[in-house]
Amino acid sequence: MSALEVMRRASLGVAGAVALACASAPGGAFALTRAVGGIHVDVAPLRDNAGDPTAAWVAQAMPGALARALAEAGRPGAPVSVRIDYVILGPNTGNAGGPAGSSPDQMVGAVIVGGVARPLRALTWYYPAASDPATIEQSNYDRVFQLSRAFASWAARGYSGT
Repeated sequence: MSALEVMRRASLGVAGAVALACASAPGGAFALTRAVGGIHVDVAPLRDNAGDPTAAWVAQAMPGALARALAEAGRPGAPVSVRIDYVILGPNTGNAGGPAGSSPDQMVGAVIVGGVARPLRALTWYYPAASDPATIEQSNYDRVFQLSRAFASWAARGYSGT
């Protein structure tokens, strides 16, 4: 069996496992929108732009990240909506001009409070590890999770709801 065939089979297996996990998640991570308490996350634009599993990862990670960020900002339980339009991951090899050979990762969307959408862009830096090429799916999930936390942190800082 060629290395390409092994990688293809492994990728299909991981994609199937992610789909199964997301489909069985409470509230359905494949939903276009997800609401938890007063937190509402819309990943429909992201699903159109990047597809899954990226949109499913954001739908799964963002509500908890927002709840934590709002609690840390002294606004636990505050109602807030976010829309995620893009997730842009830099090169997996690093060396993209960032600090210490890192690659920039970005999440672009909006925070919606009182019907008013305020654009928001979060940036994190990816520092590749030697094991990342073997676990690219996990590495990309970790990067999206970190972006979700950064986006949520900025959203909570700029939150001006009632």
